[in-house]
Amino acid sequence: MALQNIGAGNSDDAFYRYKMPRMITKIEGRGNGIKTNIVNMVDVAKALARPASYTTKHFGCELGAQSKFDEKTGTSLVNGAHDTAKLAGLLEIFIKKYVQCYGCGNPETEILITKTQMIQLKCAACGFISDVDMRDKLTTFILKNPPESKKGAKDKKAMRRAEKERLKEGEAADEELKKLKKETKKKVSSKEATAKPTLKKKASGSDEDHASPPKKHVNVKEEEEEDDDDVQWQTDTSMEAAQQRIQEQLSAVTAEMVMLSTNETEKKLKAATTKAHQSTKVVSAPSDNDPKAENVERTFETLVEEVKVELKKGATASQFRSFLGSLSGSPQDVVNAVYEALLDGVEKAFAKELIKKKGYLLAAVGQEDGSQLFLLRALEEFCGKSNPAAVKEVALVLKALYDADVLEEESIVQWYQEGVIGVKKDSKIWKNVKPFIDWLQSAESESEED
Repeated sequence: MALQNIGAGNSDDAFYRYKMPRMITKIEGRGNGIKTNIVNMVDVAKALARPASYTTKHFGCELGAQSKFDEKTGTSLVNGAHDTAKLAGLLEIFIKKYVQCYGCGNPETEILITKTQMIQLKCAACGFISDVDMRDKLTTFILKNPPESKKGAKDKKAMRRAEKERLKEGEAADEELKKLKKETKKKVSSKEATAKPTLKKKASGSDEDHASPPKKHVNVKEEEEEDDDDVQWQTDTSMEAAQQRIQEQLSAVTAEMVMLSTNETEKKLKAATTKAHQSTKVVSAPSDNDPKAENVERTFETLVEEVKVELKKGATASQFRSFLGSLSGSPQDVVNAVYEALLDGVEKAFAKELIKKKGYLLAAVGQEDGSQLFLLRALEEFCGKSNPAAVKEVALVLKALYDADVLEEESIVQWYQEGVIGVKKDSKIWKNVKPFIDWLQSAESESEED
């Protein structure tokens, strides 16, 4: 069976490990009853870790035709005659929306449905949680037919029940031991009562008799001492004592691991507090010439340095997102700092560098309304800092971010219109952006005509 990489962006990667079988279609019937049968839909859906009914319904929604998937036979049918290339393109749209992580692009995701009936994708690679656009028609079908839940919760419940049963058995064993000790104590007391008169009779004997008491008497004292020790060991048989005994059996290795984790968290908290103090000191630093301008410039420089340090650590998209939330500064300043830090030391081919680090851009921009304008203004700010190479490649950067689904057409057009009408309308950046804007609008008009 011929295999291909999952995702069109990974088609040229020979070492990409996520693969799926190529789609095989077959047109059946004639006239009004003509249908397209996706022969290997079950295998394709299995490679994507999604139900085959989802992909079949997606084809129907995109083509505006009736679709049906038979769970018993595994047959996937879509009304009408459709070629394989067209269905493969629609499957690529499904992969981008419902399979690949919006942060790192990894297809190893799981569909989650929240309490508010929202669909999310949780990535097993980077931990990023992507919010699916609920305006898509397929979302209603997914909410009515949610994916099967994993058996992890059931296994946890079974483990808890087994733990409770073990605790009960331990308590029962403790009770039996307690009863046995009480019986032995009674026997020892009866033996001691019988041994006392014999000792009195031998009191008038020789010194040897006084020096070496009889064995029975020695045994009685030893049994009394052992009995006392046993009683002290058996004083507490409650549930808390049983749990304490279980905790004492933890190995020294796990205890050291716990101590190391706590020490690391304390170090991170101390580092965060020192950074916050440094940032506040920078903001309040006085100056003789222009205090406000120098304070703003220094604050932005510290933001850029902090972002560079975090990027060198190789943080994941979710970790980078939480780090940005802890920074002091406006959202626009934070995005400007991220953009400048990502392109630090880059003199040309800005588009390739940004696509490599697309996950960090998505983590910085987020999914809120108007957040893409922050990224576009950061691009404008970066080009305005006496960087002619960035101004020349601004159209290439916009095209790359648009193709990678980082920027949308509406945000780009809105940003362009604000720039042309605004104060900076004579800037060279707008002249270089205009061909790309014309291409966007012409592509939109062609799609409407089609």
